[in-house]
Amino acid sequence: MIINFKVDNLNMMRKKLEAFTDFLTEQQVCEDDVFASKLVSCELLTNVIRHGGDEADFKGQLSDAEIRITVAADSLKGLDVNGEPPDVFAESGRGLYIVKVFSNGIERGSSGEITVLIKRR
Repeated sequence: MIINFKVDNLNMMRKKLEAFTDFLTEQQVCEDDVFASKLVSCELLTNVIRHGGDEADFKGQLSDAEIRITVAADSLKGLDVNGEPPDVFAESGRGLYIVKVFSNGIERGSSGEITVLIKRR
């Protein structure tokens, strides 16, 4: 099952993420995985909207084993997802730290998109 949307402002992002988490809950995804999915999605989308000034393409895929969240935007193409994230108390860059803590892997796609995997419990 796949959920797709585009957002370019924080109010729209909140509404779309609420629909995404409602979908996960309806599919009986455990509460911890719904929380992790919302947090990861929010961090990636907020980064695009606030810091990149971009529109973000979002895709959330649900399977029996995992939740796969993909965010694409021009401003994400230069983000180093494999580098060491800053300390949690750093003034910037904490979003990537949070994404890494709550996910089971980050992949960079051929078009620059970022895909985050969250294994289902």
